[in-house]
Parts: sequence; structure tokens; C-alpha cells
Amino acid sequence: MINFFKKKNYKEEIKEELNLFDEKEKIPSHIAIIMDGNGRWAQRRFLPRIAGHKEGMNTVKKVTKRSSQLGVKVLTLYAFSTENWKRPDPEVTFLMQLPVDFFDTFVPDLKKENIKVQVIGFTEGLPSHTRKAVMEAVEETKSNTGMILNFALNYGSRSEILEATKNIAQLVKDNSLEIDEIDETIFESQLMTASLGAYQEVDYLIRTSGEERMSNFLLWQNAYSEFYFTNELWPDFNEKSLENAIGVYQKRHRRFGAL
Repeated sequence: MINFFKKKNYKEEIKEELNLFDEKEKIPSHIAIIMDGNGRWAQRRFLPRIAGHKEGMNTVKKVTKRSSQLGVKVLTLYAFSTENWKRPDPEVTFLMQLPVDFFDTFVPDLKKENIKVQVIGFTEGLPSHTRKAVMEAVEETKSNTGMILNFALNYGSRSEILEATKNIAQLVKDNSLEIDEIDETIFESQLMTASLGAYQEVDYLIRTSGEERMSNFLLWQNAYSEFYFTNELWPDFNEKSLENAIGVYQKRHRRFGAL
């Protein structure tokens, strides 16, 4: 049987995307990335999965710097989901150490680039050494006024929405809010991304490794975002990959339900 829906390979994708990017054209204010493919990258090289996660950390550094240089306002990275605890213990242990190693080497660069670190997720559920490293990075960069590097750590969008609903219900119960006053603005004020202000909604969602699903990531915030899926594995994603992706975004017309 002929497969009419065969996925393009990475070389075909790149060929189509060449010369699309224009640094003078519109740049998405809020880019969110599902960093997928670390394990497969390692397995294809007959390396342990953790080698892929380590290489993926280097990709984070490259993509963060280039995003900031291009004028992106917020870069949200899906670093660890509430479902990732189901992975083998050794892999989870390694992933919980990654923020420690990452910020230990990268905070000086973040300060130099005027990048501010924020975090969303249920951080109270993180190991103490992981939480400490993240909070110290947040503290050390809090005065920076450039791009926000927003890590989603122990994050799950359904749980976030449930917590926001509970918070609003409590406000109503305490007579601090009338039911008729509940609108999108009130609801968004209770989401973990509330601190992002005008950039709370995602403009562009990127997912690497060929998977095409949301995986419980910023479900509310992605309501009107543009999606970009690439077969490229996250450790192979680089500055040029980011530019190619943005080039695709620049050719799209966002209608938000209008014509």
C-alpha cells in the first residue's frame, strides 16, 4: 500500500525551510519548546540515555543565547514533567542533578546576556538540591531585564489548571470574588505563568524528535499558538535550527479565529 502521509525526513525539512528566516521580520515574543529526543540521540550512538540529556543541556545554552539575541521575550523550556517521575530511577536522579550542573556553569553567561531565570511547576516536589540550584539562579538573575528563560520543572498543565480552579473557588468561598467576575483575566492570574504578564500566552510551540503531541504542556497558554514539529532530535537542534523554525513562523498568518 502506498503511504500518502509519509513524514518528511530532516534533510527534506531543512531544504524547504532554507532562506525563510529574516532577522528583520517578526520574531515570536514567547517561544515554548518541548525538548524531545535526548534518549534516542544517545541510543543511536550506542551511548547511555543520560549522555543524550547531557548533550541536550548544551543545546539549551545555545538556543537560549540565540533566542535572546533575536529579541525573544520569553523562552519556556519543558525540562521535566509531572509524568517523567515514571522513568527509571537512575535516569530521574541524573535529570534532577542536571539543573545543578547547568546553573553552576551557565549563570555567569545568563547575567552577561541580561537573561532572567524563572521557573513554573510544582517545585516543592523537587529534591532539595535541585530546588536550591533553581532558586539560586532565579535570585542571581532577578535584576536582569532581558529575555526570561522560563523552566517548566515538575510541571503538568492539567494540574496547573486544577490548582488555578481551586484558588478561584477559594476566593469565591472567602467572599473575595463574585462568580460573575470570573473571566479569562481572573483565571490567568491564577496560572503559574501569571508572572509573565503580557507574554503569558505562547506564540510559537516547537517540538523536536518527530513527535506531534502536546504532552500536557501549557494547554491554556497554547490556545492560539502556532505549532512547529521537526524530526531533528533535541541534541542536534542548534542556532540555525531555531532560525529555520522561526522562518516558518514568519511566513504564517495568525488569525485568532478571524479571517
